[in-house]
Amino acid sequence: MARSGGAVGSDHRRVVLAAMIGTTIEWYDFFIYAICAGQVFATQYFAALGKDALLLSFATIGISFFFRPIGAVVAGHLGDRIGRRAMLILTLLLMGASTVLMGVVPNTAAIGVAAPILLVLLRIVQGLSAGGEWGGAALLAVEHAPPGRRGLYGAFPQIGVPIGLLLANGVLALVAALTTPAQFLDWGWRVPFLLSVVLIAVGMLIRTRVAESPVFEEVREAKAASSLPLVPLFRHHWRLVLLGALLFAANNAVGYMTTGGYVQSYAVRSLHLDRSTVLLAVMVSAVAWLASTLLGGWLADRIGRIRVYQLGFVAQLLWMFPFFALIDTGNVALLVLALVLFAVGLGFTYGPQAALYAEMYPTRVRYSGAAISYAIGAVLGGAFAPTIAEALQSGTGTVYAVGGYLAVMTVIGLVASFFVRDRPGRPLGDVPAGTGG
Repeated sequence: MARSGGAVGSDHRRVVLAAMIGTTIEWYDFFIYAICAGQVFATQYFAALGKDALLLSFATIGISFFFRPIGAVVAGHLGDRIGRRAMLILTLLLMGASTVLMGVVPNTAAIGVAAPILLVLLRIVQGLSAGGEWGGAALLAVEHAPPGRRGLYGAFPQIGVPIGLLLANGVLALVAALTTPAQFLDWGWRVPFLLSVVLIAVGMLIRTRVAESPVFEEVREAKAASSLPLVPLFRHHWRLVLLGALLFAANNAVGYMTTGGYVQSYAVRSLHLDRSTVLLAVMVSAVAWLASTLLGGWLADRIGRIRVYQLGFVAQLLWMFPFFALIDTGNVALLVLALVLFAVGLGFTYGPQAALYAEMYPTRVRYSGAAISYAIGAVLGGAFAPTIAEALQSGTGTVYAVGGYLAVMTVIGLVASFFVRDRPGRPLGDVPAGTGG
């Protein structure tokens, strides 16, 4: 395996597959909780806690985000010291175990207030895992890639998110179609959580066969790995951490309209659309998101990472209010159209992310920098996006208030993009990085 040029042939394909499969499994696990938060947990676990059960249920999605930075710090520290591969295996096991346990937690009717408490504790473990997963998967793919194709190879762990969304909605839609509404609420929703056992086994089989990043191996052999990566990261690169977080926050807030379950919950509860139909509509949009994410990564190798980001943010902004107008018609075909076009801007602001983050930081702090930027951006953007959306829509009586909130987040990301230096051709050896100027 060439150190500077990246893996080739079957080795390279295995690296990309490991990054994509692992991320897919992590986000399948993460999303089935988010989707069930609006459709199941509000009534089965949080209804006994008061009239704001739906808000409380959505809030548990956000609580896990506050533990993502902790997961990012721990995984980043270890990933920059002992390697990317070991962290990918650990985070996959943590996410899988917590998801399977969620599938067997009794509801409030059976064990009282202990039920939502156990659910929240397991959601926290998911947050810790998600905080460390992405950085390792993204860096493994990008650090193995040839310099001229980092954008495309970095897009493969990114498409694990729409694939995870596709799987989560698909399995839930299948279970919903095969059960009555009462059966789905009673036991059907547990099936996707328990199926995670199979996915984790597949992911572990693939990830344990992947070689360590060649760039990290060079640092380790030179004994240049930082003993405490957070110190040089925040001393020399805190502006990059902030800018990276703002870029992702703008993408994450918008993405969590579907990945956080808000659109599904609104369509079923307020527009009275069939649950299986709505889940299928989101699956179609996940395919569009996958395609636009790959396209965004491919374009990033040709016109630059930041230019693709900016195109994506403009697309998000232009489509924001038409998106909610089409959803509010209650027409299934228009719902699908709204979600598919919504996915274009989302993919363009997600596809280039892995390559951009990898090129922003020196090798010795790269895992920490990428993971922490990602985790902070998730807190600022996605943590309470479904909760905020639900509160805005309930308080104002219109989904256009939600559109206004997402438009503001998009503008913040667009502005931040002008302060990040694009370095698509920089070597990934241990050299300084910085913002524009």
